Amino acid sequence: MKRQYLMWSAAAVAVAVVAVSYAARTDGTADPAPAVSRANALQTRTVALQEKLHARPGDAGTWAELGATYTELARAGADPSYYVKAQGALEESLKIKPSDNGEAMLGQGALANARHDFAAARDWGLKAQAVRPDSAEVQGVLVDAYTELGDDAAATASLQRMLDLRPGVASFTRASYHFETHGRIDEAKDALDRALAAASTSDERVFCHYYLGELAFNRGDLDEAARQYDQGLALNPQDVTSLQGKAKVAGARGKFDEALSGYQQVVNRVPVPHYLLEYAELLDQAGRKPEAAAQYTVLAEQKKLLAAQGANDDLTLTTVAADHGDPVEALALAEAEWGRRQSVLAADAMAWALHVNGRDAEALEFSDKAAVLGWRNATFSFHRGMILAALGRGPEAHASLTEALTMNPYFSPLHAPIARTKLAELESAR
Repeated sequence: MKRQYLMWSAAAVAVAVVAVSYAARTDGTADPAPAVSRANALQTRTVALQEKLHARPGDAGTWAELGATYTELARAGADPSYYVKAQGALEESLKIKPSDNGEAMLGQGALANARHDFAAARDWGLKAQAVRPDSAEVQGVLVDAYTELGDDAAATASLQRMLDLRPGVASFTRASYHFETHGRIDEAKDALDRALAAASTSDERVFCHYYLGELAFNRGDLDEAARQYDQGLALNPQDVTSLQGKAKVAGARGKFDEALSGYQQVVNRVPVPHYLLEYAELLDQAGRKPEAAAQYTVLAEQKKLLAAQGANDDLTLTTVAADHGDPVEALALAEAEWGRRQSVLAADAMAWALHVNGRDAEALEFSDKAAVLGWRNATFSFHRGMILAALGRGPEAHASLTEALTMNPYFSPLHAPIARTKLAELESAR
């Protein structure tokens, strides 16, 4: 949902000392929701835990498990109200057992990551590590937090430890994301293939197929992307992430009716900001402006709802503001996010927000920060190309925009056409 330089050995998996990124195997936007069947299973588990606590209200371990389940439910159903319930349950666990309570500390770290409070997640992860030094789950919390905070060395060390402890789906997928963000796509795919081979449940296999599809889509291979999403849907026809992938491929192929129908199913079930934005931009591209405007209104309401529950998705909201007419708000959101984390995604958001405010010299500095890991990201290249064009650096702008479209001609229904138009302008000015 959130990849590293890996060294595979016969007996175990090791990671060289470079950076890691995963954040629930995401691309830095919104955490992808698990399948709806997963949400139903979590609801069942919640009821069982609540019944157990009625009989034993002083059971710190059950309170911690309930808190962790609420956090998963928030993500599975895009319902941030569960975050407050999670916090309450975890705090109750720590009240009952204030020390040596690794489960509750781990739960607090996972909750903080889910809310995008990565500094708090790091701090809770370190507390949990002191109590549970041999927990792969604790290392996963630290990998995600350090990655989003921009601390590559610490993220790598935590991933290495996680892989040493448990070379499975969670660690392989984190390793895969690291490889992708460092421009090592073949190794990213290899890591996901290993994750798929290690998967023991249908949900895990769906998860791996989705991200194999994302890797293919991000390099412009629509046939392979569709094949991977289809394999996920064969395992679970109701999986939201696979449905989103299929809708995205349909949109890239110009099949707007199919794409919009798919996205409508997705946002009706899991209205996270990232999906809402993709749906709105596709509606724009299809010429359905009033419906697109309605989705942007829903996005604004989602922002309020997330904030009320102590969570945020300001990277997505920065994009909305920057691309749809509110440069001042875009910069305010980007600056707030940069204050919380200094990942390459946050750097790119700062670069674009500064650009739409006409501050291109500063924007280029942040574009440099976004490029530091070597991620072959078409959106990053597009943003850089537009910034360079605004600075009058035509040949460099041409190279960056060409790179974006070569990497993935379908990277954005909004920006890919803009990139082509700007390239034509630059070529005519030669």
